[in-house]
Amino acid sequence: MSLHVIVGAGPVGSTLALQLADAGHDVRILTRSGRGPDHPRITRVRVDAADPASLTAQTRGATVLYNCANPPSYTSWEEHWPPLAASILEAAEATGAVLAITGNLYGYGPVPGPMTRDLPLAATDHKGRLRARMWADAVARHRAGAVRVAEVRAADYVGAIEPMNSMAVLYATQAVRGRPVLTFGPPDVPHTFTYVPDVARTLAAVALDERSWGQAWHVPSPPTRTVREVIGDIAAAAGARRPWMIRIPRPLLRLSYPVVPLMREIGDLLYQWDRPYVLDAAETTRTFGVEATPWDEVVAETAAALTGRSAVVTG
Repeated sequence: MSLHVIVGAGPVGSTLALQLADAGHDVRILTRSGRGPDHPRITRVRVDAADPASLTAQTRGATVLYNCANPPSYTSWEEHWPPLAASILEAAEATGAVLAITGNLYGYGPVPGPMTRDLPLAATDHKGRLRARMWADAVARHRAGAVRVAEVRAADYVGAIEPMNSMAVLYATQAVRGRPVLTFGPPDVPHTFTYVPDVARTLAAVALDERSWGQAWHVPSPPTRTVREVIGDIAAAAGARRPWMIRIPRPLLRLSYPVVPLMREIGDLLYQWDRPYVLDAAETTRTFGVEATPWDEVVAETAAALTGRSAVVTG
């Protein structure tokens, strides 16, 4: 079987590594810490992926290089993403490996309807504009014939996620503990959530299919529900009472911006929670046959993880 190299051992990187290893592929997972999931076919390597020479050395012989990395903090994207993305792109070009990128929906900015993959990247915040620039750089190298690249874009994650880096899991954690759920937007607005293993399956599907190269694809996700419905489903599956949901007043949130950098970063993206945020991934399903995991399975796994009844994906 072929060698697959994954940068990052967070929820997506770890899940992808296990899926590929279970399918019989050799996997090399690269992180600063040398951590990653245990599996006979997975090799964990400590490396600074922002160093092009080191990353290229670890990528040689790989069929696919997956960018499943994330900067060390949500407030450090502008500092860490540009050199990291450039290094990964350089390693793919130097080794001939297909580059499969884990993306998100920030680059689209506020949109009036469902998000399809042909929408322009018209972000209004610095994180979205950064993601758009990173994709533009990758596509330019692809069109120049220097690298083969595809990106998969997902909505907010749901599932057994550790560390917690999803608004759905943050809200569900409060609900499962029987606490009032404090939300950043109106809880009755529809919002798409994406199951982490579906992100990994989509990455694996597009990586070796030349029809995907030079394009971005959306991850098939469960039917869109309101935030109240999503958190209510998870709470019920965990045996908790129906959650009481309270929207945090926007003026109160703004008061925290000068003293809490994380809240300032979240504030730039609150448009995602103030209006319907709907992901359309029908073309991915038609082209590659990838379908979303049934919602009841997603709910059961998320609830089990939050109540300690199953192992949580770690990285």
